[in-house]
Amino acid sequence: MSSETDQQIRLTSFSHGGGCGCKIAPGVLAEILKKSSGFPVPAALMVGIETSDDAAVYKLNDEQALIATTDFFMPIVDDPYDFGRIAATNAISDVYAMGGTPIMALALVGMPINKLPLDVIGKIIQGGEAICAEAGIPIAGGHTIDSVEPIYGLVVMGLIHPSRVKRNDAAKPGDKLILGKALGVGILSAALKKEALDEAGYACMIDSTTRLNKPGQTLSSLNAVHAMTDVTGFGLLGHLLEVCRGSGLAAKLSMADIPLLKGVQQLAHDGYVTGASARNWAAYGSEVQLHRDISAAQHALLTDPQTSGGLLVACDPTAVDAVLTIFREAGFLDAAVIGDIVTGEPVIEVNP
Repeated sequence: MSSETDQQIRLTSFSHGGGCGCKIAPGVLAEILKKSSGFPVPAALMVGIETSDDAAVYKLNDEQALIATTDFFMPIVDDPYDFGRIAATNAISDVYAMGGTPIMALALVGMPINKLPLDVIGKIIQGGEAICAEAGIPIAGGHTIDSVEPIYGLVVMGLIHPSRVKRNDAAKPGDKLILGKALGVGILSAALKKEALDEAGYACMIDSTTRLNKPGQTLSSLNAVHAMTDVTGFGLLGHLLEVCRGSGLAAKLSMADIPLLKGVQQLAHDGYVTGASARNWAAYGSEVQLHRDISAAQHALLTDPQTSGGLLVACDPTAVDAVLTIFREAGFLDAAVIGDIVTGEPVIEVNP
């Protein structure tokens, strides 16, 4: 339970953006990276920045590859313990998205020391520790700074057999697309910030954002799973486009099949949409074909930034039942087939 001090302090009031909605817009990020200088890439670096994948992967030997990633952001909720849990779940997800097993984390902590009570900061860190314990890994160190806005996240390292790495650029024509979590976290966060989210909506949001994407570990053992990523700040369309571009293929989605968190479609219709949603669309809307019957609310959900979102899997049709079983046995009851990978230029077609 939150203390009286926690309830008096609104963590979200300290930040200009929350969760994965803090990400630099895709178009701006692409421009920044385009100007980055090249550097020699060692042969052991199996995955780098070339396809905007979820984590770097470095081959150690014939049996082991190291997965390394980092993620951090400003508060998406006001409860400090929940903020820590969400940030840690989100950071660890990138290791699962590569198919790996996390082994260790380092904490990244930036806090306005003169504005936040030390017990509030302590609860943020405790929340992160609780999720790391659930993942079975230690927080073995980290770094702290005094910052203007509260920032928390992790550097996470994991291991995987080199042959089991699941990249985001290996989808094949005819693959089915499966989404592990329902969409709408950004919509819920927008409603929360405007004090329009009820207790049920908040509980739904916390349940989704603190659910570790552990099925990724098991999915990596399936040869019929060709590509995998997780859906975070660029929304479903943005991260699917990364799969399409890397694979040199197109995708078709069925809006009716995409799982949505309870109540988010109405909230989106009522205007509770993040600014990141519009920035996402501005960056990649030219690569998406929306059917005329897709509503404005549905449009917003497709670009909605997902903090600690679900895994997106491209697999052979023969593996669909196995993939859905892995998700559902792990408690991901919303997991669903949402579309197909098809031949063509990297464009996404969204039908009702």
